[in-house]
Amino acid sequence: MEMDARIYIAGHRGLVGDAIVQSLKKGGWNNLLLRNHAELDLSDKRQVDDFFAWEKPEYVFLAAAKVGGIHANNTYPVDFIVDNLAIELNVISAAHAHGVKRLMFLGSSCIYPKRCPQPMREEYLLTGSLEPTNEPYAVAKIAGIKMCEAYNRQYGTDYVSVMPTNLYGPNDNFDLQNSHVLPALIRKFHEAREQDRDKVIIWGTGNPRREFLYVDDMADACVYVMNRDGFTDMVNIGVGDDITIAGLAKLVGDVIGFEGALEFDTEKPDGTPQKLLDVSRLTSLGWQAKTSLKKGIQLTYKWFLDNQETLRT
Repeated sequence: MEMDARIYIAGHRGLVGDAIVQSLKKGGWNNLLLRNHAELDLSDKRQVDDFFAWEKPEYVFLAAAKVGGIHANNTYPVDFIVDNLAIELNVISAAHAHGVKRLMFLGSSCIYPKRCPQPMREEYLLTGSLEPTNEPYAVAKIAGIKMCEAYNRQYGTDYVSVMPTNLYGPNDNFDLQNSHVLPALIRKFHEAREQDRDKVIIWGTGNPRREFLYVDDMADACVYVMNRDGFTDMVNIGVGDDITIAGLAKLVGDVIGFEGALEFDTEKPDGTPQKLLDVSRLTSLGWQAKTSLKKGIQLTYKWFLDNQETLRT
């Protein structure tokens, strides 16, 4: 990307979008186009077309999406498929209509089959049934990937899709009902310590294995891949290592200083048994994650402490 290029980051106030903005600024790109939801509703085709026609972005990071954990996906399946499909259709089609040089679509590791061989390689997409608890969201993300591939094949565009593993870090959602597992655990353990509780209840058996990537590493990888001219293959972004939910809970508890017991609510769903990405395609490009899980949790918890009053309002 040219240093003076007009770069649009869709979803810049979210976990990933904000990190991409910071990564771009750190790299010297300052001609950034940013709009919040009140300024630009990405589900409104006319608004999106008008924005692209007026601002003429040259590069687009499509990080905007409706996201949530198991509870949110189970409770609002219509919202997760309808909202995400609308965003993808409007932004990707507008990018083509208005001559965007290169677009990056951010997908999710949940696109892979529930019983996918581990670690999950990019070619395993659409080889089996999806995890039912987040199927509508996964279907929407798969549609975005295929949309990018279709534009590349039919119109010769330069669109690339990246599949991040479970992300965490500053600016995450720490709501106990609608957040992902790691920020939810941080809040649970923090409140348990503050209230001097003797135990913390964890959803599920604790046996599922998950991979976690610090969001600043994710953003760095996105900028790195965006600068690979002509690379339009779908690519996984992760650390290539995983941990059980029980092990994660213990690590979070240790970082926060909680000394009580862990209790597992086996009536709650586990979700996919394991989600570990094969990141060999990414490492072959010369990139790998830098932040250890413990260090990332420490940084995230510090951000949570510095911003918890704002989070509660």
